[in-house]
This record gives sequence, structure tokens and C-alpha cells, in this order.
Amino acid sequence: MGDYTIRISTSLIEQLARDDEKQVKRRTRKPKPRKVVEQPEDIEPKSSPAPVLPFPPPMYLPVTPAPPPPSPAIQVVEAIGAVVAESEKVLEKLHKKEAMMREELTKRAKELAGNPSPCTDERAGCAECYRSNMQDPLKCAEAVKRFEACVRMARRSGGAMGAAQ
Repeated sequence: MGDYTIRISTSLIEQLARDDEKQVKRRTRKPKPRKVVEQPEDIEPKSSPAPVLPFPPPMYLPVTPAPPPPSPAIQVVEAIGAVVAESEKVLEKLHKKEAMMREELTKRAKELAGNPSPCTDERAGCAECYRSNMQDPLKCAEAVKRFEACVRMARRSGGAMGAAQ
């Protein structure tokens, strides 16, 4: 480190000496006597004074710290809770929509169950042809054309394609 020098001058020594003298010369303050205020005496004479109960011992309560400020984790949990609540509402709507669609599907299935399927003979003939000609399925072209024509006619007459299968 660097070399430091301390210079002590005579003026510094005299100043320090004067400060010491000033401290010795200081006067201490005398406490002022307090004035006693006399309370006016009551006109009525007091009967026996009430018994004085001793003060209860001091009760020490534990120091409870202030509740900590909400941490970011709590805010994240609250945000997730809001998203979950919204998702549950959407899920409930989807369940209602599913129930309505199921009812509609059941209704349509009952309507179709009462109607006979068109082209059942042509369909059975086409399937039989494919079973008998597994090596050469091109031989079933005529059976497929008959089934196709029957389905086309059934569609035009008001039958549904689902009924043809």
C-alpha cells in the first residue's frame, strides 16, 4: 500500500487542548423542582376507601407476524382455478349437446328399423359372388352393377343410402 504521513502541528495541539478545557468548564444542569398541584378536597367526607385489588401479572402474548403478501404461486393457482371452472362449464355444455344428439340418433334409428332395407337380394347376390370367386373378383362385375342400379333407384324413390346397406 501507499506510505502515509501524519503531520501534527502546534496549532492542532493547542486546539485540542482548548477543547479539553471547554469540556471541563461545562456546568451540569440542576433539575428544577416540580410544582405539586393541589387537588381541591371534596366537600363530602369519604367513607372507608374501597379495597385496592393488586394488579394482575403482565400477560405476554406471542408476537404474530403480519400475514405474508400473496405469493405468485397463489396467483397462479387462482388463475388455474378460473380456467378449470370455465372448462367445466364448457364440458357441461358438451354433455348436454351429446345427450341431445344421442336422442336424435335413437329417434332416427327407430324410424329406420321399421322400414325394410331396399336391395337386400342384390346385396346378398353380390356378396355371394365375391365369396365364390375369391381368386377372380372381376367376374362379379354384373352383380355389382345390378346392386348399384338398385341403390340408385332406391335413392330416387326416397329411400336412404343407409337403408340400402
